[in-house]
Amino acid sequence: MAETDGRAGRPAPRKRADARRNEQTLLDAAARVFVASGVEAPVRDIAAEAGVGMGTIYRHFPTRADLIIAVYRHQVEACAEAGPALLASGLAPHAALTRWTDLFVDFLVTKHGLAGVMRSGNPGFEGLHEYFLDRLLPVCAQLLEAAEAAGEIRTDISAYELMRGAGNLCVGIEDDPDFDARRMVGLLTAGLLRPLTG
Repeated sequence: MAETDGRAGRPAPRKRADARRNEQTLLDAAARVFVASGVEAPVRDIAAEAGVGMGTIYRHFPTRADLIIAVYRHQVEACAEAGPALLASGLAPHAALTRWTDLFVDFLVTKHGLAGVMRSGNPGFEGLHEYFLDRLLPVCAQLLEAAEAAGEIRTDISAYELMRGAGNLCVGIEDDPDFDARRMVGLLTAGLLRPLTG
């Protein structure tokens, strides 16, 4: 029998936290499967990756659109939260920026097939791109500003330009298994460094 907190039989906060953790586990598993097989991957593959039954996934996400939107938002939030954490970790600002762009590339790779799905007319997909920009542009700007203030990088690139450049380097990677988007984006961020003098 489920524990309650005494308020009209509501589940205890621990149970709510457990449910949130279970949902995060499902989203992480779905993201991995999307990277490997695209957003049209069978739900049974996601269930197997998460170690749960298909019914568990449908209880959390009744439709594929619900699952895709949740994975997208989960990945955006993880990427947004990573920026300040990397800056606070003691890494040099340019190193923090480079680590963050690796995470950003991972997020972009997770979006395989998402563009087509977003054109499906499902109202749930409206506003996702704006949400993505609203959450991630300020984080990228914060990382760039820290690296600029430390004198590590040039000052003539904007967060939008860096994110757009990284995004362009990830276009079409599903059609070319020999193309390493993370390496190319790494070269892009390395190119931001100021040349050594003296």
